[in-house]
Amino acid sequence: MLSLKLNGHPDGLRILYLGAHCDDIEIGCGGTIMRLNEEYAIQHVKWVVFTSTDIRAEEARKGADYFLQKCNKKEVVIKNFRDGFLPYEGEKVKNAFEELKSFNPDIVFTHYRHDRHQDHRVVCDLTWNTFRDHLIFEYEIPKYDGDLGNPNCFVPLDATVAEKKVQAIIEIYGSQGSKQWFDKETFFSLMRIRGLESAAKTRYSEAFYTNKFMI
Repeated sequence: MLSLKLNGHPDGLRILYLGAHCDDIEIGCGGTIMRLNEEYAIQHVKWVVFTSTDIRAEEARKGADYFLQKCNKKEVVIKNFRDGFLPYEGEKVKNAFEELKSFNPDIVFTHYRHDRHQDHRVVCDLTWNTFRDHLIFEYEIPKYDGDLGNPNCFVPLDATVAEKKVQAIIEIYGSQGSKQWFDKETFFSLMRIRGLESAAKTRYSEAFYTNKFMI
């Protein structure tokens, strides 16, 4: 993994994870979260999900607790915007982003800008509007729309990390089990393809899109 500078935070990284829906962060970058937790000092993590219901919010908190279990200081924020309607609640969502400015993260993880899901696009657009001087990684979510692109950043994952990620997602998000795309094969297949593309010796990778990157 690229050696990351601590950009004014000598005590460790400040990381902001953003997801439109309750399982997006884990699906998009769960393995990378595990690697960051193992390989870097983490000062503070903020984990924000924008849409939820009571059941989904409970799952999201369990997911955050699992993937952030090695982080001493973490904030988990679950908003209750309506799934599928973020573009139509633009002012309220924009205000929620404005509240995040004071966090001043070293790294922001958000959705891929060319994702066809309207909620995902809103979150990505407002990420770039809000954090103009920050390192932003856009993660990808496999779906029916067939909107996967050509990522330019890869994080290799050991098979054990990939397995832990997938198993946690399947176990925690039971409410999604009836969906035709929500299974182990979906999640492993994308990581395997990205591992192939990046010639990862571990066979698995998560992929990201980086628009602006300065070292």
